[in-house]
Amino acid sequence: MTGDKLKTEFRVQAWLRRCSVAGLMATVARRGDGEAGALFLKVNRFSRGCEVYSGVSTPSGTPAWFRATGPIPVAEKEADAYLVRQASYDADLWVVEIEDPRGDFQLGEPISDL
Repeated sequence: MTGDKLKTEFRVQAWLRRCSVAGLMATVARRGDGEAGALFLKVNRFSRGCEVYSGVSTPSGTPAWFRATGPIPVAEKEADAYLVRQASYDADLWVVEIEDPRGDFQLGEPISDL
């Protein structure tokens, strides 16, 4: 682990606070390894579907997000199934679920196509 990488638990806390400030409900749906577990954000837009983002690094090492369930929103059942599959590969992953019925949520960081 490099010295400038934040622990996953701190990143999760920051996302919870960021969502709270924006008036969005966010919860930890799955708690993983506090030091270096992978982080997934599940953005639930209810009738407009869900998006799942995975924290990644670009080839240059810059932190970014990857649209893990594809470029268009999916049904919540599909998003949950994706996260269950990922957890079967990596028991240390974290999932933060964000409820966004109005469509206000913004990542604020780049999205990578990898």
